Amino acid sequence: AYMQRCGLDGIIASSPVNITYFTGYHCWLDGQFKEFMVKPGGSGDLLPAFALYRPEGRPGLTVSALLAVNALDLPVDLCPWGDAALEWGTPLEPMDEAQQRLWQQLRAMRSETTAVDALVHLVRQAGLAEARLGLETEGVPAPLLAAVRAALPKAELVDCSNVIRLIRMVKSPAEQALLAEAARIGEQAAAAAFAEARPGVRLLDMQQRFRAEVGLLGADIDHFAYGIRGLGLATEPDYALIEGDALYVDYGCLYRNYCSDSGVTLAVGGLEGEWVGKYQALYECMQAGQAALQVGAKASDAPQAMGEVLGERGVAASFPHGHGIGLEVRDYPILVPDKGGRIADECVDEAADLPLEAGMVLNLEAMIFAPGRASLHMEQSFVVEADGNRPLVEQDRAQPVVP
Repeated sequence: AYMQRCGLDGIIASSPVNITYFTGYHCWLDGQFKEFMVKPGGSGDLLPAFALYRPEGRPGLTVSALLAVNALDLPVDLCPWGDAALEWGTPLEPMDEAQQRLWQQLRAMRSETTAVDALVHLVRQAGLAEARLGLETEGVPAPLLAAVRAALPKAELVDCSNVIRLIRMVKSPAEQALLAEAARIGEQAAAAAFAEARPGVRLLDMQQRFRAEVGLLGADIDHFAYGIRGLGLATEPDYALIEGDALYVDYGCLYRNYCSDSGVTLAVGGLEGEWVGKYQALYECMQAGQAALQVGAKASDAPQAMGEVLGERGVAASFPHGHGIGLEVRDYPILVPDKGGRIADECVDEAADLPLEAGMVLNLEAMIFAPGRASLHMEQSFVVEADGNRPLVEQDRAQPVVP
């Protein structure tokens, strides 16, 4: 819908996360391999890669020849580039069809081929050399951007960095399934870590248990953060639990490139006194936020409802909010109070207070940090549906986690 509204015939993605979104391609080096790592004195810019997406037809993908094998099983038009310093000879048999196709592509490739050359080949092959194309310019070095424009002089190239974020907001059933599995793994791994919590246990040991469990379940850790005596959000300090601790804990993992993000309050020995009421206030505010997750509601409606509940309960020092979740731990829409902001690029300009749509997967979270005393937290994921919403997975937050 966004492509049609913006009059785009295709989209050229340049960042690793958006190349993954449009093609399914992923390699662990994509977000780490920088120019200076292969060219002394070079920049800190990532080595270039592009995806070409169009509403009809297979997506195109151009990546370094050395990494192209990661696209072996993908339904894409692949065009490798660069000199992979390969030693050629007679290939061993048997090779399946995909392996043979890649072998032939690499064998025929000229070593001087650049990422821009490969992109131009894909654009021309798709019949889009004179089309209106959205180009993700955010993060693209100026010389590379100029080279793309010079190589496609008849194409109308317009920045679509924010359009891509808007396109990614609504999750397909397949994406929802991956997000649900990521969330289930995160909850299971966190339960194993919390089972070890008791006075004297180090938070870093619990973090390591979470990391190990996530790995055993087929995912990778994204984060395991905690609050120490209400002094803020931490991931590094070495701290041993004591009786009476009430701690913010936020955790997440990556499953097949999709994120989970969840949070609880860890209460060693249980909550007492004022903290019981404060926790109940957070829980009620989360319920109010969930009720506001309706098709057509504004992104600001949920945090407004959450804030009203906290205000009625006398809790001022909190920032109840929410966000989408997907290939990044925070996707659009961002659920915060409306400040009149805009989401704009050369294709779109609209209010940042976006309307909610069916298929969005949204997180709500609320926390309290009381320096020197305690921190409370809860975070859950929900799927917006035509007639309301549902939890992405079971995440009971009625009570804190009490080891």
